[in-house]
Amino acid sequence: MRPREPGKKNAPARTGLRALGQEFAKFGTVGGLGIFVNLAVFNLCRGVTGLPVVRCSVIATVVAIAFNYLGLRHFTYRDRDRGRRSREILLFAAFSAAGLVVENGVLYVATYGFGLHTPFESNAFKFLGIGTATLFRFWSYRAWVFRALPVHGLPHGAAPHGDPSNTTSSPAAYQPETTAPPP
Repeated sequence: MRPREPGKKNAPARTGLRALGQEFAKFGTVGGLGIFVNLAVFNLCRGVTGLPVVRCSVIATVVAIAFNYLGLRHFTYRDRDRGRRSREILLFAAFSAAGLVVENGVLYVATYGFGLHTPFESNAFKFLGIGTATLFRFWSYRAWVFRALPVHGLPHGAAPHGDPSNTTSSPAAYQPETTAPPP
C-alpha cells in the first residue's frame, strides 16, 4: 500500500469549497448592492409617497429583484447555462416571489402584529427579512435557476457541480439539497 501524500486526499474537496466560496462572494456582492437598492427605494418610497410601510417594501423588493437578476445573470452566474432563458426567468420570478413573501412577511408581522413602525424599526425588520429571504434565494437560484453547464470529461452519468440531480458519491461534489458543505 502506498503512503498518502500530505494534502492530496482533500484537494478535490478544497477546490469544491473554494469554488463555492467564490460563487458565494459574487452572490454576496450582487446581493449587497441589491440590499442597498432595496433599502434606498424603500426609504425613498416611504418619504415621498406616504404609502403604507409594507406596500413601499414590496415595491422596493420588486425593484431589487430586477436589479439582482441582471447582476446574477451577467456577473455571478455568467458561465451558467443560458439555453433556456424563458425557463430561467420564470423560475427566478417564482423563487423571488417566495423570497418577497418571506422578506415582507417579517416586516408585516413587526409592523402590524407588534406595532413596530418607526423608521428605525421598519428598516431593522426590513433588513432582517432580507437576510432571511437571502438564505432561501441563494439555495434556490444556484440549484434551480442558474444551472451549471455540463462539464466535459465527467464520467458517464455524473452530474456537474451545482446540478440538483447530482447524486454522485464523490465527497467533493456539492449537493445543494443539503444545508451543510460536503465533508
